[in-house]
Amino acid sequence: MGGCAGSRRRLSDSEGEETVPEPRLPLLDHQGAHWKNAVGFWLLGLCNNFSYVVMLSAAHDILSHERTSGNQSHVDPGPAPIPHNSSSRFDCNSVSTAPPGSCQWDLCCWKLHPGCLFSFCGDQPVCYFLLLTSPEAQDPGGEEEAESSSRQPLIRTEAPELKPGSSSSLSLQERWTVFKGLLWYIVPLVVVYFAEYFINQGLFELLFFRNTSLSHAQQYRWYQMLYQAGVFASRSSLRCCHIRFTWALALLQCLNLAFLLADVWFGFLPSIYFVFLIILYEGLLGGAAYVNTFHNIALETSDEHREFAMAATCISDTLGISLSGLLALPLHDFLCQLS
Repeated sequence: MGGCAGSRRRLSDSEGEETVPEPRLPLLDHQGAHWKNAVGFWLLGLCNNFSYVVMLSAAHDILSHERTSGNQSHVDPGPAPIPHNSSSRFDCNSVSTAPPGSCQWDLCCWKLHPGCLFSFCGDQPVCYFLLLTSPEAQDPGGEEEAESSSRQPLIRTEAPELKPGSSSSLSLQERWTVFKGLLWYIVPLVVVYFAEYFINQGLFELLFFRNTSLSHAQQYRWYQMLYQAGVFASRSSLRCCHIRFTWALALLQCLNLAFLLADVWFGFLPSIYFVFLIILYEGLLGGAAYVNTFHNIALETSDEHREFAMAATCISDTLGISLSGLLALPLHDFLCQLS
């Protein structure tokens, strides 16, 4: 009896030892890692867009100064301004602010300042290496499991997890089929970006009010600031407001374009503050269209297609901005020649 009881006791103890769960990290550690990753990605996005936004906001000031001769360009403390078209009611620069690319970069980088270099190049590695937390290994049993564990998402979302390496295995026919299905998302986003950048880089300079204490350059900077504030707010509002049909946002943005273009031509708005409200609204529409488009794709595409779908949709903003610049340049020249 004693031996049997002892055997049962030892067996029970051994079974208990086998079923003891492995120690896990405290919940607070997981929450801390989540917030570190969230802050890290937020700062990476901020650093990524910072220089571009500064160039757009400073476009009117940059183009109001002469470029020096030679290959190197800089803005002197007191350079002579480019002659304005005095015969036009729009107070135009001789060059449109429409092309937001390399020409403004050349003019803005004032020789590159060390602080500018650090802002562009130093912040992102700091965020990447010091803030982002690498996913924990899942005790892989082979090469495939090791790759899977090394590519775990840093921030969990409601979208299903992506299967590692699945996008690269898609055939050309599969990619074309996926791309055709993405047109439902791509076309409205192209339209939104076309309309808003036609407004921003084609019409902002022409929306000039003389019955205000703000100078022309100050008005342009306020337009850009309000637009970026609207974009910032709407891109951060996904948890509060999810929009399924982004075509509605594209239509509303086109209405903004038509309304402001009519005001440039006829000048019926009595105060700049009406334009301020419209531009803030424009930024809200643009940011909402961008974040909801990619969110919808992440939710509605299959695991093996999601990575390719997200990458392919990135052409939307570039295409819309390029098309708006091509049309805004001749419009600027035409309107500035009017008396």
